[in-house]
Amino acid sequence: MTPGTSVPPGLDLDRLHKWLSNELPSVGGTITAQLIAGGKSNLTYAVTDGAREWIVRRPPLGHVLATAHDMVREYRVLFALQNTAVPVPRTYALCSDESVLGARFFVMERCAGTPYRKAEELAALGSERIRTISERLVDILVALHDVDPLAVGLEGLGRPEGFLGRQVSRWKKQLDASAHRSLPGAEELYRRLCDNLPPQSDASIVHGDFRLDNLLVDDHDQVTAVLDWEMATLGDPLTDLALMLIYHRLGGTAGDAMSDVAAAPGFLTEDEIIGRYAEESGRDCSSFGFYLALAAFKLAAILEGIHYRHLQGQTVGRGYDHIGAAVPPLLAAGLDAIEEYI
Repeated sequence: MTPGTSVPPGLDLDRLHKWLSNELPSVGGTITAQLIAGGKSNLTYAVTDGAREWIVRRPPLGHVLATAHDMVREYRVLFALQNTAVPVPRTYALCSDESVLGARFFVMERCAGTPYRKAEELAALGSERIRTISERLVDILVALHDVDPLAVGLEGLGRPEGFLGRQVSRWKKQLDASAHRSLPGAEELYRRLCDNLPPQSDASIVHGDFRLDNLLVDDHDQVTAVLDWEMATLGDPLTDLALMLIYHRLGGTAGDAMSDVAAAPGFLTEDEIIGRYAEESGRDCSSFGFYLALAAFKLAAILEGIHYRHLQGQTVGRGYDHIGAAVPPLLAAGLDAIEEYI
């Protein structure tokens, strides 16, 4: 660390440098770091010694649900997927000693590429390239769900049996943990989800937050890395597809709280995405209302937790001022979605 260098919240550079020097002996005499903008959950930093660069991931500050910010889980998944058809950053080291940074964290490769978040960013590429990128988005999701958990050592990552019911309970618990205001529709959506649990699809590795801005795309429109595996588990793969589509549905109505990439010219429509996924995966997507409603409920719980932390002054970075406004529309969208196939 050099005089006058600012330290991003959540990092102690002296402690981090000492730890890195033990884990990666080639680390130089000083390091600097910057918070990478865009993350609204786990914190992501670019760390450099002037010659090399790494990514450090740690949980958010303050009020968190421990199971939603599990560094060991994320590191384990990244390590397991290294030699599969799913592109992920290479992992370097995991720190379980919370005295270093106040929480567990890990270090991984920094991959080249752009995490496209806005339709206007994609629009500059032209409709043909946008279509290609959206097709590859679906293809990567199919590739993930095709990975055999046993073959990559992830058979104990989760409990597939009863997954959907536990998801409903989990996100209700998270919503309750952030309770500080009235949220019309929350209890009704929870009740409807409990009453309409469908038969579960065959289990697979589930990313838990799969969307275009959690992928890095290079200048040749190839996906170089899938990021943010903090909620990965074994469960129903249709939950990944549904959450991505809820992001797409609400992107144009929730301001900066959600990506609006699906509005870019040439981006696959919802029907095209479902059709491509169903054809390539061989999975039955005909009864999808429950999954869309669960995705809306989950996202509402996540954003309400971020909103609550922001009110407590515990968020890091910008873009949080209006995130709470996206929660009521999500709950309403969930109630609408569950009617689509019932």
